[in-house]
Amino acid sequence: MYAHEAHIPQPPHSAGMTLQGLRTHIDPSQVPSPVDAIEADRDKWEKQAYMTLPGNHVPLSTTDYVAIDQGNSSPKFIRMSTWNIPSTSRLAKELDIPIVAVIQPFSDIDPREENIPLIECGESGPQRCSLCRGYINAWCTWTVGGNKWKCNLCGHETEVTPDYFCNLDANLLRLDHEQRPELNKGTVDFAVSEEYWAPHPPTRLSPSYFSVEPPPSTPNRKPQPMTYLFVLDVSQQAVHSGFLRAACASLRSILYGGLAADEGELQPCFPPESRLGIITYDHALHFYDFSPELDQARLLVVSDIDEVFLPSRDGLLVNPHEFQTAIEGLLKQLPGRFDGTMVPQSCLGSALRAALASLAGRGGQVVVFQARLPTIGSGALEPRLDESKFYDTDKERSLYTTRDTSWQNVAEELAEEGVGVSMFLGMREFIDVGSIGVVASITGGELFFHPLFDPIADGPILDSQFRRLMSRTTGLRVANYYGNFSQRTTTDLEFGTLDADKAVSVLIEHSHTLDERQYAFLQCALLYTTVAGQRRVRVCNLALQVVALAGTVFRFADMDTLVVHMLRHSISQMPSRKMSLIRDELTEMCSAILYSYRRNCAASTGASQLIIPEAFRALPMYSLAIHKSKPLKARNVSSDVRNFHAHRLSALSVRATMFYLYPRLLAIHDLDDQIALPNAEGWVEMPSLMRASHLFMETHGIYLIDNEEMMVFWIGAGASPQLLLDLFGVDDFVNIDPHTSELPVIESRLSAQIRNIVARRRAERGGRALKMFVARQNVDAAELEFSDMLVEDHNNASLSYLDYLSLVHKQIAAAMQNGGSLSSSASVKAIW
Repeated sequence: MYAHEAHIPQPPHSAGMTLQGLRTHIDPSQVPSPVDAIEADRDKWEKQAYMTLPGNHVPLSTTDYVAIDQGNSSPKFIRMSTWNIPSTSRLAKELDIPIVAVIQPFSDIDPREENIPLIECGESGPQRCSLCRGYINAWCTWTVGGNKWKCNLCGHETEVTPDYFCNLDANLLRLDHEQRPELNKGTVDFAVSEEYWAPHPPTRLSPSYFSVEPPPSTPNRKPQPMTYLFVLDVSQQAVHSGFLRAACASLRSILYGGLAADEGELQPCFPPESRLGIITYDHALHFYDFSPELDQARLLVVSDIDEVFLPSRDGLLVNPHEFQTAIEGLLKQLPGRFDGTMVPQSCLGSALRAALASLAGRGGQVVVFQARLPTIGSGALEPRLDESKFYDTDKERSLYTTRDTSWQNVAEELAEEGVGVSMFLGMREFIDVGSIGVVASITGGELFFHPLFDPIADGPILDSQFRRLMSRTTGLRVANYYGNFSQRTTTDLEFGTLDADKAVSVLIEHSHTLDERQYAFLQCALLYTTVAGQRRVRVCNLALQVVALAGTVFRFADMDTLVVHMLRHSISQMPSRKMSLIRDELTEMCSAILYSYRRNCAASTGASQLIIPEAFRALPMYSLAIHKSKPLKARNVSSDVRNFHAHRLSALSVRATMFYLYPRLLAIHDLDDQIALPNAEGWVEMPSLMRASHLFMETHGIYLIDNEEMMVFWIGAGASPQLLLDLFGVDDFVNIDPHTSELPVIESRLSAQIRNIVARRRAERGGRALKMFVARQNVDAAELEFSDMLVEDHNNASLSYLDYLSLVHKQIAAAMQNGGSLSSSASVKAIW
């Protein structure tokens, strides 16, 4: 299968770039491959548990593993760029490995793992250090006969409260040590009291909406069950495209269940304790009153979109089960009610202020369905006529910032009120994601991107995304943060909403000398309110070994975390630096890390030999993949597309990021008969992946590629008619429907295998489906998307993997010859 003589010509693809100068001949099968590392790690960890004590090699994020919490948080909650911390700041600087933690506090856990323990602390609350305010954890020690505990974070001794006291045994452990999860587990939840209630935001001199609510009577806000506000665009474009109808149908099934497209039953997934409200908008705001005395929802229209106010204090936010008849009736009627609309305008900014007015003082989540550029009301935006003239110029950075400060202002107000905003965008033209998307970014929400919305192809995808949104869980100092959040102080991040799919990156500055005989500790504490309205603190703890040898730091380095940091750091530069400079710096960052290994760890060898540490064998490939990602790749990419993917990747989990950058490519025609089918123990083993390059593909093959955004079936012109029949229900290459949006259910082994694989991957994403495309060799337009996902090839306005390796090698060789710092040497800048 991998013989180069049989490979296909490169399919139609976007143009790449050429490497200047001499090109070293490298055998493609001999270069380091991400797939080799992924498959080796799977073989090791899918059949044994990972124990979290320091000193072990950590499974890759791409592996499905079971973690046993031994006092250190699972890597599913915290991943480090190196699990061995350099003992001195000088050593850390020499190695060029940024010390980064990627924290995903609500990550989904494997069903075979223990649930996060909930600690009831009583009125006194969880035990906290009186100096640094750190939370008690498994790495604290006990003194004065158990009357005090020594904080592992700062070394200060704090007296325990009387109700928490317990005598010590001969090993200086509490007698109740085994019964205290907070002293055994790395990740715990503390139930907390009024002291931890969220404060009311400060009163603004110029509020963005008119409120008749009396001022709060208490300094803190009582936690309440989650309130959802669904805000629907009913402009002409939203109605005529079918976007409004799809949104209403999906919301109805989430609330009350229904039938799926395949006639399967959809279960309701709306939190039972929660309330909801509905607002629609075009050139005015429409509120819906569900007061008990009404037989159906009453429409209340607010035409003043510049000075927003609530038309009523009662009946706007209700329990959907108590008012099922009225709510379900409204959702059925809405598409027809606006069916003949001729209103082209959309006042999204004013609608968000209406949502803020509705949820002020209680918090909640806003879900917006927006179909066009907001052209009136607060934050009104003008269409951008021709942005292509900005590409590859200093002015391009203006495309990645908001054009009106009112979007930033309302986002900050929403975050202060504990309101998260997620947006479904179903536009047919420019919508300015750079401006309106800042609301989702700052409040911790999410964007869902459906350009040229098609109800048939995109409706089921929107529904799966909506369901996931409604059902998912929600001596060192920090130098910087990366993610989607609001930050008003140097130490605290604020999220209107935080869920299982969000991860925050933390860059840690090393400025002191650490003791090799002691651990370095990291603690993340998240104060949050559950959907049911309970106030809790989730605490994740990590103990890391401290080492003085460069080789040991590299041996326990974590490439996945480093790659996420490189990507997010590059994205964060988009509003302030020229794109070409960002890409150059990315390559230099990759080369600098490999150069520092060569300089500090490798045996003396000739400059012509490229030496890569085992932990970073695939780092050049992932660095190149970042170059080819949609936020950062060269040539013409619209600002809406760049801004959407930048938003998404800035908070995506480590696992999803790695699969986005290096898509999973699978040879369907080469599957073993027993793979992806339940074995005797009921376990379904997934097939091995292959390298993302046309050099390893065959013309008689059928391939599936998946990059967490879409999946494409590529069908070679010589594919077997029997395989086509087993998979698509037709035996002729020509008769395959290129518009197929989901696999047909066929009674064949191959169909069952592929549907199991697709279902497994969907389950890994929490039920979120991907858009599906069919690409027949040299026939269908989707082949261009498929080919651009073959990131090892020459495409996406960048080099092939082999040429990029040559470039990195040249940079390192030049630095060795000059004897200087790689990043400061003019001779080793990117040379294409």
